[in-house]
Formats: sequence, structure tokens, C-alpha cells
Amino acid sequence: MTSADRDAVAVSIVVPVRNEAENVAPLIAEIVGALDGRWNYEIIYVNDGSTDATADRLADLMKQHSRLRQLKHAASSGQSAAVRSGVRAARGAIVATLDGDGQNNPVFLADLIAAVEKGEGRVGLAAGQRVGRKDTGFKKLQSKIANGVRKAILKDGTRDTGCGLKAFPREAFLSMPYFDGLHRFLPALMRREGFEIAYVDVIDRPRHSGVSNYGFFDRLWIGIMDLAGVWWLIRRKKPTPVATEVS
Repeated sequence: MTSADRDAVAVSIVVPVRNEAENVAPLIAEIVGALDGRWNYEIIYVNDGSTDATADRLADLMKQHSRLRQLKHAASSGQSAAVRSGVRAARGAIVATLDGDGQNNPVFLADLIAAVEKGEGRVGLAAGQRVGRKDTGFKKLQSKIANGVRKAILKDGTRDTGCGLKAFPREAFLSMPYFDGLHRFLPALMRREGFEIAYVDVIDRPRHSGVSNYGFFDRLWIGIMDLAGVWWLIRRKKPTPVATEVS
């Protein structure tokens, strides 16, 4: 990718990873296959304090893929922090995210990105909604309860906020109040700012290899506090005033 190409990047793909060395190469190949010829894009892997060979695998792959970038956290800071680091470094006006374990199929990235583009500024988030989930029965139950409680309290109209497949305007995301766990509440927070949400059904699949490193509401009490905090933010929202400059 030339310097002119980098300046013209339209879409940034952000992938947060921790200890996913075996999953890096096959997922990057799938992302390239899904997006080549459709947009001028870049792929940003955010290495969130991995202690395996993830960094080395990414360094080798960067020699093969000029669109690939790697950001590194010195210590693991969590999925929300990794996503935010990637979005802040992104050059594209539209950012799409997916998990680094291979469960999110990159073939759906195009539909998510197109939904944001077609929204012409009205759509603040295109959210993947998983069908045919491949998680364990306990994790499915955990997510079902968490999603049900969140939906009932926040009334965000979203059945599944845990899917890593999302797309949004970069500036809209960076305008959100940041906190750990932000990625789980994006539909409610985007609605708070007056944006529309687009939904895309995506087919879940088993991870390529390894075990889960990022859980959904693994820390129950912190999840409850986050939910209360987002509810408070929504309740305290006032209309944004229209400001005009007097000359």
C-alpha cells in the first residue's frame, strides 16, 4: 500500500486479539477475500498483551499484506480498550470490527459496511445478530439472560449485543462516553445520540482453535454496574442545542 493509498483508506477493519496465534493467518486471509476489490481498506490487529506467538505471527504476515497493521498493548486491557485503540488509530471514515477467534465470519463485513454507507449519516451502527450460535449451552444461557435484562432496561431494540461483527462511522464511535464494556452497549448509546441502528443476521461458527480469551459479562457485578451507568446516561440526555455564531 502506497502513501497515497493509506491517505485514501475508506474502511478500517479492527480486530482485538489476545493469545490467538493460530487464528491470525486464516482470519486475515478471509478478511482479504471478503473485501478485496470492494473498498480501499486496512486491517488493524490490536494485540492486547498476548503472551503467545501472536505478535510474531502478525509481524510475519505484515511482510505479506501491506494493508495489515499491528498495535500492541504492553499489558492486557480488555476488549473495549483494544477496540478503542484500533478505532483511534484507524484511517477510514467507517470502521468495522470482528472477534479474532474465527467465530465471526468476515463474509458479513461487506453487508455491515454497506448498511452504514446507505444510511448516509443516519445510521450510527450496523450490528451483527448471531444465528446458529456455536457456544456452549451455559454461555448461550448466560448471554440470553444478559441480553434480556439489558434489552428490558435500556429498551435498545437489540437481541444480541455480544456479536463482534459491527460497523460504524469512526467519529460517531469516538464521540461515545468511553468505559470498559462500551462495546456491549453501543446500540443504546448510539440511539441516545439520535442515530439509527441497522441489523444484519450473521451465521455463527466454531472458533478455529484455542479457547475464549474475552467473555461476555464474565464479571457479573461489573456488568450490572455498567448497565446501571448506561441507564443513567440515557435518562440524563438532553437535546443538543443548535448553536449559531453571531458575527
